[in-house]
Amino acid sequence: MKKSNFDIIVIGGGHAGIEAALASARIGMHTALLTLSIDNIGKMPCNPSVGGPAKGIVVREIDALGGQMPITADRTALQFKMLNSAKGPGVRALRVQSDKIAYKKMMQAVCLNQEHLAVIEGMAVHLDVTDDTVRGVTLKDGTVLTARAVVLTTGTYMAGVNMISAEVVKGGPDREETTEDLSASLREAGLQTFRLKTGTPPRVLTSTIDFTKTSLEPGTPGFLHFSETTQEEDVRSFENEIPCYMTYTTPATHEIILANLNKSSMYSGVVKGVGPRYCPSIEDKLVRFKDKPRHQLFLEPESLSMDTTYVQGFSTSLPREIQEQMIHTLPGFEHCLIKKYAYAIEYDAIDPIQMKPSFESKRIHNLYTAGQVNGTSGYEEAAGQGMTAGINAALSLQGKAPLIFARDEAYIGVLVDDLTTKGTLEPYRLLTSRAEFRLLLRHDNAEQRLIHYGHEIGLISEARYSRFMKKQEDLKQLEDHLGTAVFEQDDPKIHAYLAGLGYKNDTHTGVNGRELVRRPKVLTKDLLACIGETADADLMERCDIDLKYEGYISKARREADKLKAMESIILGTEFNYEEVDNLSIEGRQKLMKYKPETMGQASRISGVNPADLAVLAIAMKQGKGRGVHS
Repeated sequence: MKKSNFDIIVIGGGHAGIEAALASARIGMHTALLTLSIDNIGKMPCNPSVGGPAKGIVVREIDALGGQMPITADRTALQFKMLNSAKGPGVRALRVQSDKIAYKKMMQAVCLNQEHLAVIEGMAVHLDVTDDTVRGVTLKDGTVLTARAVVLTTGTYMAGVNMISAEVVKGGPDREETTEDLSASLREAGLQTFRLKTGTPPRVLTSTIDFTKTSLEPGTPGFLHFSETTQEEDVRSFENEIPCYMTYTTPATHEIILANLNKSSMYSGVVKGVGPRYCPSIEDKLVRFKDKPRHQLFLEPESLSMDTTYVQGFSTSLPREIQEQMIHTLPGFEHCLIKKYAYAIEYDAIDPIQMKPSFESKRIHNLYTAGQVNGTSGYEEAAGQGMTAGINAALSLQGKAPLIFARDEAYIGVLVDDLTTKGTLEPYRLLTSRAEFRLLLRHDNAEQRLIHYGHEIGLISEARYSRFMKKQEDLKQLEDHLGTAVFEQDDPKIHAYLAGLGYKNDTHTGVNGRELVRRPKVLTKDLLACIGETADADLMERCDIDLKYEGYISKARREADKLKAMESIILGTEFNYEEVDNLSIEGRQKLMKYKPETMGQASRISGVNPADLAVLAIAMKQGKGRGVHS
């Protein structure tokens, strides 16, 4: 029996595992990244893209903390697109079409060359736990890896089952090796698991698609990027971006699907797990949205080194011959060839309410979990969790307090709080609507919100932090300059600019620059141009947002401060609710089940009403339940 000793072992080389392992190693922990295959590190088993609504802001937050996904996403992007650019700043988000082969190759190179990180090929089959504390893992070949902490990021590989109609084959994504032993080991240690289901659409030979029958989906002009370390020369120029396209299902598509519903894994009874509500299969869409005459399908190139297109929105588990019939009814796909058929996958996940906000298990000391094993979906959600778990595992071993983001600080904070406070019964997807303070959690201010954490932990260099501080000072100077500058409305250039936007010159007096920028359509860059000045483009855009939304941002900040007051009242997972009289029956049951860390978390549990919170507050003042006010 071979043995190796580490500070931290990360099980799984997907998006969560990469960020957890790199964060741990970069902090200085002797770290092992355990993967079934080095070639699986950074794999994109589903859609070849990074970002999107809410998700793109998570990637920006990972960058502010010193993570890897944003850097790799920038450098391997085929197309950049800013979503919701015509809407308010609270919902704008970047999305890139990724070269899936280039992406995983870069991630593999980064992991293999990271100091303090050992990449080990092998399968974990047993979690070694003594006295409710994890001690390491045992591999399939008998090797024992010992560690002071373990981060579990197994994705969909625990007890995985691939399904096409009635055909059921054990395996992880693409029928790769899976194990039932690890999840059985977790249950033996006292953790609860449940079954979830997800799926993927067919991949089609790009050369067999007639794109003249589809609509072009171009990217967004300009220098766009996730990482503040990315330079313009690091990314593909707009002129050289690879286009995406869109097509739609047809009545013929719907007829074929509905006539064969009983052959779908989902509707034939083969599937036991719960599927994703926000990314349903095409057959599920037709059943749930019977009134829709057609459904959008996005056509995404997978890689410059592959002649394949990902048909986003066409996920299914219908038989191969039915998939052939279905896809040939799509405009542009009449003569296409399927390279890889769609399939569904079912797997074991861990109920995330068993985790603390640090992602450490409430039951097993020094065991952390992150990614799809926590019941989530999406590369970005996984990476954000991996970053959180890896940082907190390292901080714990250093004897430091965990890093826990408030709901007004980061979308990662919203994600973690939702999972550990409410749990999930289906694959969880981060949405802008889940965030109460989305105007505070913007694409443009991720660094401002989080970089100080990354710097304190040691994941952000002094050089980068100094650049950020200089940029903040430049922004303040620009806003101060606008506050003192007076723009004369009878100046020909100022008059022409404002008149062109529909503003009447009803006075010949000067107007403060800040007041002008607060007006709809008036932009800092245009205003400065009128007086022959300019500034950094990003700073001018930040200035527009700060000034135009100043009132809304201040209101959101006041509401967030109220929430923080609730979060400062610590209950703790050991709080004894049996000692508290007058709690409602449902409230007591929910509090005992979810074990919230704070009064703020307790307030967000369904079934815990305001009267319960008032009773809890009185009980804590009386010293019941061993609660402590911070």
